[in-house]
Amino acid sequence: MKYRALGTQGLTVSSQGLGCMGMSAFYGATDEAESLATLDRALELGVTLLDTAESYGPFRNEQLLGKALVGRRDRVVLATKTGIEITDDGEPRGHNGRPEYIRHSLERSLRHLRTDHVDLYYLHRVDPQVPIEETVGAMGELVAEGKVGALGLSEVAPATIRRAHAVHALSAVQTEYSLFERSIEADGVADTLDELGIGLVAYAPLGRGFLSGAITSPEDFAPDDFRRTDPRFQGANFERNLDVVREVGRLAAAKGVTASQLALAWVMRQGAVPIPGTKRRRYLEENLAATDIDITAEELAAIEAVAPQGVAVGDRYAPELMTTLNG
Repeated sequence: MKYRALGTQGLTVSSQGLGCMGMSAFYGATDEAESLATLDRALELGVTLLDTAESYGPFRNEQLLGKALVGRRDRVVLATKTGIEITDDGEPRGHNGRPEYIRHSLERSLRHLRTDHVDLYYLHRVDPQVPIEETVGAMGELVAEGKVGALGLSEVAPATIRRAHAVHALSAVQTEYSLFERSIEADGVADTLDELGIGLVAYAPLGRGFLSGAITSPEDFAPDDFRRTDPRFQGANFERNLDVVREVGRLAAAKGVTASQLALAWVMRQGAVPIPGTKRRRYLEENLAATDIDITAEELAAIEAVAPQGVAVGDRYAPELMTTLNG
């Protein structure tokens, strides 16, 4: 495993992390035994960045990681998120960036994770009713108390990044980024992160599994898989996006790697730390092999030709969720 600095605040992570959400929520049936085995294998292979959130479940994913990390908490950079309000009995209530909720949320996460600190604490989504300065100020107090190591934001606009960073230095911004989703290159987010020395953590770096080439029909999804509501996986959009996947697969085959590996290697070449989500060891091992893949300038140009910025057809979330992005 290779390691790299995430931002300029002193955080070092594996060059590829592990998104743990699907082990507990949103992507069909779960298997705790296989998820725990996958986490074991990730640590064996040198993965240090593990990504979760209290809203994944809710709480079940944090509890899973708490169980998995007993006796080896110091081996990982543990990242979780706040800002989507969840009642103590697990009911979602919308966004909440108020300082009192931020503190309550962290204390609850620490109990679920069976730890006394979180290495990287994200604001999951911006609360439009609370100035970002107030929210990040409260998060900064948790850093001062030793309960949080570093701060991050998720799905935020450049102006918000700047305002937050002025209150407390950020180590990371997490956003969707892949060959399918490159809007941060156009909207100023990527340039802002480079300027301020903030790391980029890419979730859904395989286009929610699309770029793996394993999805050939919307019927491949379980009835409760949220991708059934994702516009990119519906109707004519699906077929047009599948054409892009086939082209990426062709380039991958010519290089002697899988489509997933090529897509992940591309994300890493852009300077981001991808956190592909998987709940199975065989996919974990395939994904991590991408850390050893070099992409030449010629190959990069070929990828750009088949997957330029804006290539995906359809929004990346259903309409009601699109309003929560770029806060």
